[in-house]
This record gives sequence, structure tokens and C-alpha cells, in this order.
Amino acid sequence: MKRDVQSIVLVLIGAALLRISLDGETYLRYVKESLRPALIASGAIVLALGAVGVVRDGILRKHERAATAGHGDPEAHDHDAHDHDAHDDTGHDAHGHDHSKGPHVAWLLCLPVAALFLIAPPALGSYTAERAEATVAKPAAKTVDAGFPELPPGDPLDMTLGDYGVRAVWDTAETLKDRNVRLTGFATQGENGSWYVNRLVISCCAADAVARKVEIHGVPAPPTDTWVAVTGTWLKNGETGSENATPALTATGVETIPTPKEPYE
Repeated sequence: MKRDVQSIVLVLIGAALLRISLDGETYLRYVKESLRPALIASGAIVLALGAVGVVRDGILRKHERAATAGHGDPEAHDHDAHDHDAHDDTGHDAHGHDHSKGPHVAWLLCLPVAALFLIAPPALGSYTAERAEATVAKPAAKTVDAGFPELPPGDPLDMTLGDYGVRAVWDTAETLKDRNVRLTGFATQGENGSWYVNRLVISCCAADAVARKVEIHGVPAPPTDTWVAVTGTWLKNGETGSENATPALTATGVETIPTPKEPYE
């Protein structure tokens, strides 16, 4: 790739990072809130490197044009002609093409980066969640042995999908029984009239996203990727305290809500 293309790509990448990280909550589609300063710093560094490269390439081209213009001097021309005649023909054949000219297709590398200025990709959604299992990993042994803490008051009680899933599957005391809870997430389709409310969890960025999902019964499924607040009661779905159980809820109401500014749980 030509140096000038490399520099322009760096400028575009740096500018795109800054646009994403400085444009409201857009960056929350890709990374955790705590990583915003690092994202801004990375964008500034990459942009600066690209800008230095653009300036450097401009200076080099200026010197090359000046050197080319110098061939108008008769003495310089004679000297160049002599050097050319003395050049070995075999070496000339081996270097008969200009390495400084990269393929024009290299400019296509700029298109995906430039597209970020026009269309920012959305947060991960149904495509990721639909390919994840509804199983819930067993919590630490001390949590299971000591028992889950008492649930706070609230009717309905707002819970994360992660907290609800762990209790629904592994809490043998069944503290969720008869409690009215509310879960928030986006919808995906299930089987036999059921559907799922989902939320993705990230440790660092969208690349390490893990799905949390609860199977919903009792009400019709909203369109896929619709953000909803689902109210209902715990539905025992398998033997509690075993890997055979999966989190489920008997819904009594579903409310469509706007996409939250921070889509990950």
C-alpha cells in the first residue's frame, strides 16, 4: 500500500474513533462507559500519527518534484544519460516497474472507515442472543451453600436478567416464588408460543458479549429486537439447583420501551 493511503486511513480511523467516543452515548454500543477516556486517547493518537504521515508524504513529494525539475539542466541531463547507459540491462529489466505506485484498489480500504461517519453500527442484538443458550452457570459454592440473600422490597421488583436467572435456576429456597418482578431487555422468538427477553453483558467491549435470556410465557411475543419491560412471576422450568433448569417467567404484562442509552447489562 502507498504511504499516502496508509496515512489517510489512519486519519479516518482516528477521526471515526473520536466521533464515536465524543458523540453522546454512541460509544456505549461498543465498549463499557469506563473505557471512554481510553477510546478518546486512542483516537487522538491514531489521528495524530496519520496527520504526521500526510505532512511527511507531502514534503517528500515536494522534494521529488524539485529533483525531477532539476533534469532540465543540460549537465544534469548528460550525467543522467551517462548513468543510464552504464546501467546493466539485466538490472533494468528486473526493475522495470515503479514500486512507489500501489494498486488503486488500496483506496477501497478507506470506505469502511468513512462509512462510520455516515452510519454508526447499532449495538449487538437478536443475532447474537438467538445463538446463545439459555443455561445459567452455577454461582460460587459459598453462595449456594450459604443461601441467597433476601430479596429487597418492591412490587414489581426490578431485577437484572443476570440476577433473576441465577436465582431462578440455582436458588433451592425458591425465594422468587410469588414475587412480582420486572425484567427489561429486547425480544427474540422462541418455540411453542414462548419468546425470550434478552440482555447482553460485556466485560470490556462488544467483542466479549455474553447473552442473558429468560423464557417468557403467558403473553404474545412482540417483534424481534423490540425493547420491553416484562412484568410477571417466576415459572419453575426444570429442577431447581441443577443444570437442567432454565430461567422462565409467567408474564402478566409487557410494556414497549425506548432503547436504553446503555444497551448492555
